Amino acid sequence: MSTSDSNCKDGSSTKSKEGVCDVNDKLQNMSIGAAVSICANCGKEDANNVCAKCKQVRYCNAVCKKVHKKKHKKDCEELIRLATEKRNEELKRAAEKHDEKLFKEPPSQYGDCPICFERLPTLEEGRRYKTCCGKVICSGCSYAPVYDNQGNEVDNEKQNECAFCRVVAPKSSEEMIKRMMKRAEMNDPIAIHNLGNYYDKGRNGYPQNYKKALELWHRAAELGHSKADSSIGYAYETGRGVEVDMKKAKYYYELAAIGGNAQARFNLGLDEARAGNFDRALKHFMISVRSGNADSLRCIQKLYSDGDATKEDYTTALRSYQEYLGEIKSAQRDTAAQSDERYRYYESGA
Repeated sequence: MSTSDSNCKDGSSTKSKEGVCDVNDKLQNMSIGAAVSICANCGKEDANNVCAKCKQVRYCNAVCKKVHKKKHKKDCEELIRLATEKRNEELKRAAEKHDEKLFKEPPSQYGDCPICFERLPTLEEGRRYKTCCGKVICSGCSYAPVYDNQGNEVDNEKQNECAFCRVVAPKSSEEMIKRMMKRAEMNDPIAIHNLGNYYDKGRNGYPQNYKKALELWHRAAELGHSKADSSIGYAYETGRGVEVDMKKAKYYYELAAIGGNAQARFNLGLDEARAGNFDRALKHFMISVRSGNADSLRCIQKLYSDGDATKEDYTTALRSYQEYLGEIKSAQRDTAAQSDERYRYYESGA
């Protein structure tokens, strides 16, 4: 050995202060959490053998890993602790961000009637989907008489024309299906979802085919139809064409709820209540009540009677439901509901 050689702390030698010895010293004094691409034992570059526990320190081979094991043990434990803390913090932030989005007040699922501009009811009987123009019209406007440009009522035998586009209503289920298929070809998400329902139930001449129903629901969901997300969630909850998977069911229910679907929101509330998460259940039910879901109001009443919600919670829920009824109420809709139960636009006795 020349006089310029010197010994490293671990007994190895190097020809220069800038050599392996210097690298080893730096490695031993490195800050916790710093990942390196050189061997922690001998200092060779491009080390690809990673510590299986902390995943932070590298070695050029198994021999170096074994030699350095004792020295690395304490740092390894600290690296694992810091990585776990970081991961937990990331998960916490992700959960908070998810809840912020989940419990944000959603948009009205159906919007306003394009004729009277009143909020469309959540109850299915309170609105009509028109295969001629793809519009969703409230029961009041669907039932209302037609007037000419002089303001005189026209005898068109009611319901024979669309209240929006005035196209004559289909005279048979076959003609209705043709119109529905045409709307689906135009990427109308409601029409696509409805066709999925036909396959799901085996109705209107369609064979029962759960797989085809799911394909159509997924297509409608991709087009932004929140009810389709709810249908997919129900399929996973009940095993219709797929294996029961409650995680996937919850995922799609959450997508539907964020999109404004009151029934999916109600389902999420039920799941949280069954799990004993009454605070989260109450949040879901409150949002669903504001969207017109009467079942959620009854659930809040039950939470109150069981001591899992306050009187103020129940009072707020009642007020919210009354506000919703005020938003959808109209004399025209009342007239339609009184003439035919099929036009009922809110749940009686709620």
